[in-house]
Amino acid sequence: MKISIIYKYKKNFLSESGSKKIFKDSIKNITGIIAVSESIDFGLLNIVFCGSDFIRRYNKEYLGHDYETDIITFHDKDENGLTEGELLISINEVDENSKKFKVSFENELMRVIIHGLMHLCGYRDKTLIEKKIMRQRENQYLKILKSH
Repeated sequence: MKISIIYKYKKNFLSESGSKKIFKDSIKNITGIIAVSESIDFGLLNIVFCGSDFIRRYNKEYLGHDYETDIITFHDKDENGLTEGELLISINEVDENSKKFKVSFENELMRVIIHGLMHLCGYRDKTLIEKKIMRQRENQYLKILKSH
């Protein structure tokens, strides 16, 4: 598994010294935990941090939705059958949601990353039942991440 983090967003949203390394380590940790728990083999995983305009443009072009969202997940399989993906994450939307739900920015950001990983594992969130299952899995993995 290879994780690539791409910053299209100019603002430094990880303010504490050394937090980028801790953050990347947390992403690697939870991705590994999910891979084992969900019996999935990840290949290349690109995480792109972007702004509202960037994600709105992709949402409109690829999904036909003309609005901002916190995450868009693209997934595929490589020639070896490994699950590959690209998570486009709007830092603006994550920040708004963290305030709306009264959680830390870091907590909401990890929830969104876990949400994208769940999509790569095959989970969907179109129906109320699917959304409930997705939220349960997000909470489960957030709890595991906090215990490490």
